Amino acid sequence: MAQRVRKAVFPVGGLGTRFLPATKSMPKEMLPIVDKPLIQYAVEEAQAAGIEQFIFVTRPGKTPIKDYFDPSKELENFLKERGMAEQARLVNCHTLPSEKVSYTLQQEPLGLGHAVWCARELIGDEPFAVLLADDLVIAKTPCLKQIIDSFVKTRGNVVAVVDVPRMHTNRYGIVDIGAEDGPLVEVNGLVEKPSPEDAPSTLSIIGRYVLLPEVFDHLARKEKGSGDEIQLTDSIAKMIGGSPFHGLRFEGARFDCGDKVGFFDANLAVAMSRDDLREGVSALVKKYV
Repeated sequence: MAQRVRKAVFPVGGLGTRFLPATKSMPKEMLPIVDKPLIQYAVEEAQAAGIEQFIFVTRPGKTPIKDYFDPSKELENFLKERGMAEQARLVNCHTLPSEKVSYTLQQEPLGLGHAVWCARELIGDEPFAVLLADDLVIAKTPCLKQIIDSFVKTRGNVVAVVDVPRMHTNRYGIVDIGAEDGPLVEVNGLVEKPSPEDAPSTLSIIGRYVLLPEVFDHLARKEKGSGDEIQLTDSIAKMIGGSPFHGLRFEGARFDCGDKVGFFDANLAVAMSRDDLREGVSALVKKYV
C-alpha cells in the first residue's frame, strides 16, 4: 500500500434539499462564497495539501461542476477581445488538467458512505482524503494539510474534529474520546447523530478525512444506518482497534455551509477578510444591525 496521500474524493452528488429552490438546478457545492463556489475552496485546499488526483463523485445530470473545472477558451477569448484581462484570467485560473481529474457516478442518493464507496476503483490500495465542500475551513495552514501531517505521524485514520453545542450532536458524527496528545485525540468510538443525552462527547467529525483503503471492505456491505443511509461514520467506526484512529483539533475557522446561517456567516467572514470589500460590508452590517 502506498503511504503518501495523493488522491482526494469530493462527494458532490447530494440533492441539496436545505437550499431549495436554488439547488433545484445547481449543485449546492456551486453556491458562491462571495465570488468563488464552495467546491473551488475545497479543491484549492486539497491542492495546497499536495493532492495530485481529484475524484468527484456526482450524480446523473449534475454537470455544472465538471463544466466549471473544464477550460472555457471561448469565454476567455471573448473577454480578452474586450480588454477585460483580469476577468479573462479568472475564467480559467481554477481549471484542472484532464489527467488529474476523474468523475464517477453515484446512481442513487444512498448516503455519504455509498458515495465514497463509488470511488473505490479510482482509489485502489492507498490512503486517501475525503473533503465535503459544504464544510468551509479558513486556516493559515490548510486543514487537509494538517490532517495529512497527522496521518504521517500516526499511520492511521485521521478525521478533523470540532466541539459543537450538545444540543446539536444529533446533526453530526460524535467521537468517544480516548487519550489526548496535543491536538490529536484518540478515537475509541464513533456514534452517528446521537441525541444530546446519548452523545459520548461534544466532539464532532467535520468533512475532512484521511482514510485507509480498508474502509472499502466495510462500505462494501452497504449496511444502512442513521437516516436509512449508508453512513461513512459507521464504516470507519468498524476500523477502530484494527489500526490507529485519531481526531485532529485543527487550527482554523470552520463554517457549516450546509446550514443557511452558516452559509451567510462564511460569506460575511470571507468578505470582511478582503481589502476590496471590508469597508462596504462593514457599512452594510451597521445598517442592518
